Amino acid sequence: MTRDELREKANDLPLVPGVYLMMDKTGKVIYVGKAKKLKNRVTQYFQSGSQHNAKTRAMVSQVDKFDTIFVASEFEALVLENSLIKRHQPRYNILLKDDKGYPFVRLEQGVAYPRFSLVSKAAEDGARYFGPFGGRHDTHSAIDAVCAALSLPTCRRRFPRDIGKERPCLNYHIGKCDGFCLPDGPDQAEYCARIDQAARVFSGKYRQLTAELQQQMEEAAENLAFEKAASLRDRIRALTVLGKQQQVIAGVCSDTDVWGVYPGQVRCGCAVLHIQNGDLLGREVQVFPAAADESESAILSAVLSQYYLDRGVFPTEILLPCALEDQDVFSALLTEKAGHKVTVRLPQRGEKADLLRMAVRNAAEEVERITTESERTSKTLEQLGTLAGLAQPPRRLEAYDISNTGSADMVASMVVFVDGKPLKRDYRRFQIKTLSAPDDYAAMQEILTRRFRRYLDGDDKFDQLPDLLLIDGGETHARAAREALDALGLHLPILGMVKDDRHRTRALMTADGQELGIQQSPPLFTLIGRIQEEVHRFAITYHHEKHKRSSFASRLDGIPGVGEARKTALMKHFKTIKAIAAATEAELAAVVPKFAAAAVYQHFHKENTP
Repeated sequence: MTRDELREKANDLPLVPGVYLMMDKTGKVIYVGKAKKLKNRVTQYFQSGSQHNAKTRAMVSQVDKFDTIFVASEFEALVLENSLIKRHQPRYNILLKDDKGYPFVRLEQGVAYPRFSLVSKAAEDGARYFGPFGGRHDTHSAIDAVCAALSLPTCRRRFPRDIGKERPCLNYHIGKCDGFCLPDGPDQAEYCARIDQAARVFSGKYRQLTAELQQQMEEAAENLAFEKAASLRDRIRALTVLGKQQQVIAGVCSDTDVWGVYPGQVRCGCAVLHIQNGDLLGREVQVFPAAADESESAILSAVLSQYYLDRGVFPTEILLPCALEDQDVFSALLTEKAGHKVTVRLPQRGEKADLLRMAVRNAAEEVERITTESERTSKTLEQLGTLAGLAQPPRRLEAYDISNTGSADMVASMVVFVDGKPLKRDYRRFQIKTLSAPDDYAAMQEILTRRFRRYLDGDDKFDQLPDLLLIDGGETHARAAREALDALGLHLPILGMVKDDRHRTRALMTADGQELGIQQSPPLFTLIGRIQEEVHRFAITYHHEKHKRSSFASRLDGIPGVGEARKTALMKHFKTIKAIAAATEAELAAVVPKFAAAAVYQHFHKENTP
């Protein structure tokens, strides 16, 4: 479908809640989103002049058709969006890691002696599932720790088949198992009771469980059942230690989740800190590819639903660094699934705000740790290419600047950056030859004409064309450069580098007067500023050198037989006027003819002439 057809179809949508699916020409779903009012949201994608970020523009350019699903409420839209994202894994949605990174704990059902196991994903097989939790190693360790705390078996024996067949294993002898394999060991009812207790731990209810066990222990002590009371005491201690360990599965014992988000240049990241009674139990960090201008709110909205909606454990409080569009709906949905109130807060000060900053720092450090310098540079050049309207990121950049003092010593510089780094062997300097009065625009046209004329003539020192020209100056400078290239039949993208009142880089400017802001992307702003400073430094250094030589050479003016060529030869050989003045006539004659050498010598020794 054409853009107009897509816009027309979007305009026909009703103002109701729902989910929309964007598809490419092959019918593959490339983006899934939700909306309170489908018509308003979907039409925004296809309106001309919409201020989309780079990722959204790329997505919209691939859309060939879209489908919508109407629902009764925002609540249903949130649930359905999450389900469709997991099913289709759309390219332009932010996606959590696959289930291999976030395993579930599975508890068998319908057997006499159920066991816990670790699985990659939940299935509709009648079993109970807890999670998803953190890494596989930590989850394995947590299963072992919970079973040890409750003295449950973790061996490979199957009950009741293997009861009484072999001697008990090492776990029994070191007190980690109560010997359910023994003929006179605890019975099935006791086994199932402890499995239920373990399930409550995996559901995040260990404090409630320890309170109940405490009551049972006290009752056993009152009834003089001291052995049972001691066993319960040991179990309570083990569960209490388990609940406070840093290695406990992320999220199992957390009453507060603190979220931080960091939109990096190449990737974005989210970190969640799990807090229990003021203690940090653990953290999880996820990093995703994302546009640098992706908002924190958009990143969190995409991640939170996927993170929580399939979990069996929920905190009582979630701290966020920014508001979500559907925050109230999200909180209500989690409250319904959790069976208790889940409050979403945005703290602005105090200890909770400090926790938010810690979470953001964790997300930022992980994003920056795995992002290479080449990736950052590549992303910056991609942003520059998009801004300049290029089909591909520019690899070779050439920048030009003019430097002069009045009508004397007018010069220009050309610096080259390749893949974001200066290529100094390709730097060039130009002396303005055709002007007798300062004129930056004419000077720019002269040096560009000379530079690209030599390219057209096959000069191997100028044999490469830049992907983008950057001219120090604004609209008029860029337009002068374009006119010079047009006259040669060359059509290259040109942007002016505009400075503010303090002579600092401010923006880029097209030859048609369109200002392109770069301050919203600090890496791009830094790159352009660096190029502008480098080309200015190179130009002003050349100007100072030339002006210095000119000042020196002026002391040779008026000497008979010494023209510009002989002045240059003398300066090249002796380097300074002082050295020329101190030279003997024979030394001077080694550089210029004898009559000229005699004239120079006499010029600097007039006071010694009798």
